[in-house]
Amino acid sequence: MSHAHFPHLFSPITIGGLTLRNRIVSTGHETHLNEGGRIGDRMIAYHEARARGGAGLIMTEVALVHSSAVFVADPIRVDTDDCIPGYAKLAEVIHSHGTGLIAQLFHPGREMLASEDGTAPVSYSASPTPNERFHVMPRPMTPEMVAEVIAAHGDAAARMAKAGLDGVEIVASHGYLPAQFLNPQVNQRSDAYGGSLDNRTRFIRDIAADIRTKTSPDFVIGLRLSGNELSHEGMDQSAMLEVCERIAADEVIDYFSVVAGSSATLAGSVHIAPPMFEEVGYTAPLGQAIRERTGVTTIVTGRLNQPQDAEKVIASGQADLCGMTRAMICDPEMGEKAREGRIDDIRACIGCNQACIGHFHDGYPISCIQNPVSGRELQYGTFPPAPSKRRIMVIGGGPGGMKAAAVAAARGHEVALFERDPQLGGQARLAQMLPHRAEFGGIITNLTREMKLASVDIRKGAGVDEDAITKFAPDAIIIATGATPRWPDFEGRDDAHVVDAWQVLQGQVTVGKSVVVADWRADWIGIGVAELLAQNGHSVKLAVNGYMPGQTIQMYVRDASIGRLHGLGVEMLPYSRLFGADEDSVYLQHIMSNEAVICEDVDTLVLCQGHTPSNAVEDMVRKMGLEHHLVGDCIAPRTAEEAVLEGLRAGLAV
Repeated sequence: MSHAHFPHLFSPITIGGLTLRNRIVSTGHETHLNEGGRIGDRMIAYHEARARGGAGLIMTEVALVHSSAVFVADPIRVDTDDCIPGYAKLAEVIHSHGTGLIAQLFHPGREMLASEDGTAPVSYSASPTPNERFHVMPRPMTPEMVAEVIAAHGDAAARMAKAGLDGVEIVASHGYLPAQFLNPQVNQRSDAYGGSLDNRTRFIRDIAADIRTKTSPDFVIGLRLSGNELSHEGMDQSAMLEVCERIAADEVIDYFSVVAGSSATLAGSVHIAPPMFEEVGYTAPLGQAIRERTGVTTIVTGRLNQPQDAEKVIASGQADLCGMTRAMICDPEMGEKAREGRIDDIRACIGCNQACIGHFHDGYPISCIQNPVSGRELQYGTFPPAPSKRRIMVIGGGPGGMKAAAVAAARGHEVALFERDPQLGGQARLAQMLPHRAEFGGIITNLTREMKLASVDIRKGAGVDEDAITKFAPDAIIIATGATPRWPDFEGRDDAHVVDAWQVLQGQVTVGKSVVVADWRADWIGIGVAELLAQNGHSVKLAVNGYMPGQTIQMYVRDASIGRLHGLGVEMLPYSRLFGADEDSVYLQHIMSNEAVICEDVDTLVLCQGHTPSNAVEDMVRKMGLEHHLVGDCIAPRTAEEAVLEGLRAGLAV
């Protein structure tokens, strides 16, 4: 079989005793789909979708090897034999699709995110060195405990072998426990596990040796590590290259899985799931350096969301395999589509982080703003065909309306979508105009393609009135008319120079030199507008009705954005409520004390005050007494994630 499209990506490769059909890897990532610390049907369905869709290798998410490794409220545990049945069932299903399966073995050390019961657990590390991000002061591991945790890795690996998995991956990336032993800034031990390079790599080398002793020679043992921790007091690239060379010399590790960043600092943590402002494949040079230094099979992960990018990385010798994890959260069939050359049919990840790692940080099961089926495979994995063909009218061509039209048409209905603007996309067209958000426009491209593949009749520049509805004679109407910027009442609203974010982005207004951005939602709109104006030379104050800018968005996106605002000299005013304005001042109230905060010499006030639903069409359709379903911001203004999920549900409901 020739793989003319991506010859390197689709060539087989052997790692240890495992031969893979291609180089596409779903790397370990938290799904929150486990059931009471076990692998059950929800997680099996999730991973099966990716195996069926063409992944060559799947890693399951971090699992705790030892009782001291608890770092979230409901973790997967592999420290007793109770884990074996769940993993065995998963292995059977994944292998039935010709995909390899490797389990991550995990101990976070001092990187403690949460606890099981709300009390802070004692965390352990090589030495009592605190971490910056979670403000944890760990207890040093005794020699007995070091030996116990090493043996726990080997015991867990033996359970995975018994369950029929192909291998295990030691998680030494992102500043977790094994990396804490590697870093001389963290590890200040004076025993055999601290000091020299030999001693600092000993913990990992002993774990690998223990795993090998308790499994078989062809059982795969991988090591995930950060090629550069990109952190204050972190390990840099040259230090990690020395580490890899020393570990490789033992000839126990079968592959290195290379990422960037560290959980220990806010700046380093951004690289755990790099947002869309990071360059595609930016970690590939880290993988290349390790591969050239050690000759060990190397996987590289980080913003590789398209097969053409992965092909380039492998063809150029930067890596042997590519982690394409979010790419397959967004489109589990990416591999098969690429293999068949259906590149335009791939729903490309836009790196927004909202429903994947964003859900994990909020304690919810994984999903995707573009693909609500992700994490909900048991509920929405297959679309039931329409019992009878109906005429469906979708009003509004933003993400929600587009998804509704695509799903309804894919089920066999005759669907027409009416969008009053000359272009599809709704607010996503504005989102992509903000700095470092250009990729957000990908949601429009992807949903347009979904509609075309389902044969939706797309009518642009088509406003809808009673006559248009009567003329189309629909059996059901899906209303997705969105929202408009909210202008709250405040003193001086009509006298001062006041504009809204939409007007600024559409170039409908001139903005003065000195600007206050009044941000009620604390989402990425206020941050984005402030950054855009500061980039364009305006002097900007960002007044946020919340603890901090970006309070409601995923932390890596927010933290990186706040860093850029600081670099641009934007003054951030948290805890601020908009009170009033006049020709040269903006009046705020501190939301805790109600005391006045006055910004003087202001030319323009920019409102980012949320949105008001557009309900005129709904009111008209109600009066006409027609079957209708509502989707997205016209119900209540939220985000693209809710619009697309409700679009899916509406497409299934008609």
